[in-house]
Parts: sequence; structure tokens; C-alpha cells
Amino acid sequence: MSKRFDLLVFDWDGTLMDSTAVITASLQAACADLGLPVPTDERARHIIGLGLHDALAHVLPDVDSALYPSVAERYGHHFRIGDPATPLFDGAEDLLRDLNVRGHHLAVATGKSRRGLNRALTKTGLAAIFHATRCGEESSSKPHPGMLHHLIEIFGTQPERTLMIGDTTHDLQMAKNANVPSVAAAYGAHPREQLMALNPLACADNPQELWHWLRNNA
Repeated sequence: MSKRFDLLVFDWDGTLMDSTAVITASLQAACADLGLPVPTDERARHIIGLGLHDALAHVLPDVDSALYPSVAERYGHHFRIGDPATPLFDGAEDLLRDLNVRGHHLAVATGKSRRGLNRALTKTGLAAIFHATRCGEESSSKPHPGMLHHLIEIFGTQPERTLMIGDTTHDLQMAKNANVPSVAAAYGAHPREQLMALNPLACADNPQELWHWLRNNA
């Protein structure tokens, strides 16, 4: 079956899993627990997808980095409470299995920890569907192109035959930095206008639009 892209790289939170709200609430609760400034929803959503240190440096710029481990611990506590009830977006699993059957290599590039991603893959039953995954602690944080460079090297493909799919400007900027085309999921963490400024091939306003585009254009 003819295809435009050999390798499809998905962000996880806000793109495949409907987890933006629980991430935002967990970060806010962690800050409140420690008496730190509680970020607004917009500010908390902006850091989704970044590695831990970069995320906390952005959202808590005036807080001593020595407190970051405490924030991370409280964040993890609250996230694990909400995480079991966090679903994949409707149709995501069927889409991934369909793309796999069509012969695409499937990968994940996420700011999540390895432990967190493995837990999510096990919970959703999708561990076997992805041929490779890369986490924030294993590479430079998005938007550095390292995650995509690593995945491209694994599969021996070319940047122009690779597609990044994500819901944040961090995902799309990472793709630009790696000379990889992208598709934006405007139903996740970042606003549509910010995503469109990075010139993705398409910008889907809901998961069904994204699934339709990938089935017909990837």
C-alpha cells in the first residue's frame, strides 16, 4: 500500500491521551501543597510536553530549582490519583492499529518519564503497537530535535519521510528543528493560532479530523 510517510511519531499527552486537564490540575495542586505560586490554567498547559526541569523553570521562574524534586514528587502524587481514569481519545487505538497494518512504523516522542510512559502503554494495551519510544529524560527536552533524530536513526528513514503529530508548539518546533513535517492537534494543550504559526501540514480541531487526515494523507 502506497504511503507518504514511513515513520509516524506521536506525542502522547493531549494528542493520543485526553490528559491535559489532569496534568494541569496536578501541577496546580503540587504548587499549592508546597505554598508556591499556583500557575493559571494557560501557563500550566503551556509546559505540557517539556522535560521536567524545563517545564518547572518556565512555570516557576522565581522558585529555587532545589525545590523542583519536591514539586515533582507532589505532582506525581496527584497525577497518579487522576491517571487511572484518563482515557485515550475516542478512536485513537483503532487508528494506531490501522496505521500499523498499513505498514507505517509508529513511535512516541514525549516529555513523560520512562516510568510514566511505560505505565500508560501498559494501561492502554498499546505497548506492542509502537516500534520505538523516546522520553524526555532520555534526550534533550523538546523543542530540541534530539528525540526525532534518534527515532529517525533507529528506523533508517529520512526526515521528509517522517511525520510528527502533536498538540503543542514544542512538538511542532521540534519537528521544524529536525526538518520533519508535522500535523497539529488543536484539541490539546496549545491554542490553534499558536500551532498554525509553525506551519503544520494540517491542523485538526478534534481527534476525528486528525484520524481522517492521517488515514487519507499519511
